[in-house]
Amino acid sequence: MLNSTKALTLATALLMAPLAQAQTAPAPAPAAPAATAPATTADTTTTPAPAAPAATAAPASNVGQSYVKSTSGDWDVRCVHAADGKDPCDLYQLLKDDKGNSVARFSLFGFKAGQPAAARATVVTPLETLLPQGVSLQIDALPAKTYAFLFCTQAGCVSQLGLTTDEIAAMKKGQKITMTIVPVAAPDAPVVLTISLKGFTAGYDEVNKANGN
Repeated sequence: MLNSTKALTLATALLMAPLAQAQTAPAPAPAAPAATAPATTADTTTTPAPAAPAATAAPASNVGQSYVKSTSGDWDVRCVHAADGKDPCDLYQLLKDDKGNSVARFSLFGFKAGQPAAARATVVTPLETLLPQGVSLQIDALPAKTYAFLFCTQAGCVSQLGLTTDEIAAMKKGQKITMTIVPVAAPDAPVVLTISLKGFTAGYDEVNKANGN
């Protein structure tokens, strides 16, 4: 289970990551396989397979830095280097408008079964967002829900929300989430963005596995 300390580390590091980071950060290269000595016909001794290596602690210079571990459809599995090598991860998507401009970010990770919420999602929007209007999310044709903003930083304005088991199930079966925010400069012209659900199930399961859920 992703404990509260690692959840805070994950949220802080990924919140401060640049909008384009998930597009540009390469996944870590796989380690080269170890050379294996050829067996000889005279050798009758059976050598047991080596145990799986323990998690390798990240170099001190990398601790707290985020990276893209893999992609799943339209999602990135992002993780943060942890000192103990057990990097916490989340599922991330950069949202763009119809002109290809980066507008907002959506990320989430699941909780262990039995918690009040099935997952926690984070929405980050531009500083010019009209905060009292909140952010609206609609999974396919289900009723839309509006969530309040909590705070703003130089990275943008942040809304964090709990998702139910039914909502996660709907996302696994769904096609898209429609997200609506309202700009301060044009309160009568809401900005509508699409969160693709392509690859969501596999990515969500990978994140939960990485986090020990």
